[in-house]
Amino acid sequence: MVVVGGGAAGFFAAIACAEKLGARGTVTIYEATAHPLAKVRVSGGGRCNVTHACFEPRELVKKYPRGGRELLGAFHRWQPRDMVAWLAERGVETKTEEDGRMFPATDDSATIVDCLAQAAAAAGVQVVTSLGVRTAERAGAGFWLTLTDNANLRCERLLLATGGNRASAGFAIAAKLGHTIEPLLPSLFTFHIDDARLIGISGVSVDNVEVGLGGAKLRERGALLVTHWGLSGPAVLKLSAWGARELAARHYEFPLTVNFVPPHTRESLAHALAAVREKNPRKQIATWSPLPLPQRLWEKLVAAAGTAPATPWNGVSNAALGTLAAQLTAAEFRVVGKSVFKEEFVTCGGVRLSEVDFRTMESRVCPGLHFAGEVLDIDGVTGGFNFQSAWTTGWLAGQAMAE
Repeated sequence: MVVVGGGAAGFFAAIACAEKLGARGTVTIYEATAHPLAKVRVSGGGRCNVTHACFEPRELVKKYPRGGRELLGAFHRWQPRDMVAWLAERGVETKTEEDGRMFPATDDSATIVDCLAQAAAAAGVQVVTSLGVRTAERAGAGFWLTLTDNANLRCERLLLATGGNRASAGFAIAAKLGHTIEPLLPSLFTFHIDDARLIGISGVSVDNVEVGLGGAKLRERGALLVTHWGLSGPAVLKLSAWGARELAARHYEFPLTVNFVPPHTRESLAHALAAVREKNPRKQIATWSPLPLPQRLWEKLVAAAGTAPATPWNGVSNAALGTLAAQLTAAEFRVVGKSVFKEEFVTCGGVRLSEVDFRTMESRVCPGLHFAGEVLDIDGVTGGFNFQSAWTTGWLAGQAMAE
């Protein structure tokens, strides 16, 4: 059994396969770089957001812009609860943060890396680094592989777990064996915006906003973070994931609408601000905000609405209140590009899902070929969901290969 790719999905599949296989065969991971599990090591700021505390498959699949329908049955067989139990059996305790993200209790990704490496070694998995698989061809019931050092070898079953990097050999191998590759595009990214309202307030965050894609129905809620280059945070990242293909089609230039105070509308907020004006007539508008917004952001939005900062509340006309309410509930920003979110590079696109049997992760067009992880056209929003799909597809593939 050969696993191509030494990331989360590849390792977990190899462990699942080797533990079930026992003495009946060998499992070898070929990792083209010198650093297996590199993405696990850097994820979550070096803490490793290993999964998410969502234990109901029907709710869990709602976190996947692509692949949710296919993963429903898979999550009934291996889900976050199973992963947490698997880690606990091997001495790794996990903890859940307020937003549901789960990390090792040590807050150190090395805990997860070491656990996977030790489990692989204990199961007899052979890990070969700095050596990849260049090509794979059918050879009877198995495969004939050519490695990057031009050596050849034969295997019964082959698992591609090469991740979502377009430069990896996994996509070329899958295509040569008959698979369709959906276009590869960034999925989790932040937005470049040049706007006076954001200058000088990087680091400011708002706990709950609603962001929307202008000219489309796409809307997402969550926290928002102002950065040196524009906007980030969970709300933006969710919008980037769900809108990955639409935003690529627009060449990452589009109008972004932001409601800083949902569920208020312009009308409801104008009414609320009029009541504020009645009760606080002498306070200066820029120095006193009645809304749960950071003071620096409030000042920027008041200025953008065209109201002088020293104006007392009773000097603000109904028309000016309406303009301010519009800034707060329907601010429009022009996005002019994107940046990868930290080191968590996630792509949409990959092996077409209809060509894979999600009970076994085996190819429907090339028997004996299996897939796991981001080489498939699966991606989740931020929060541990991409790792969970790697663990789940890896476990299913490993079990099936051993059978």
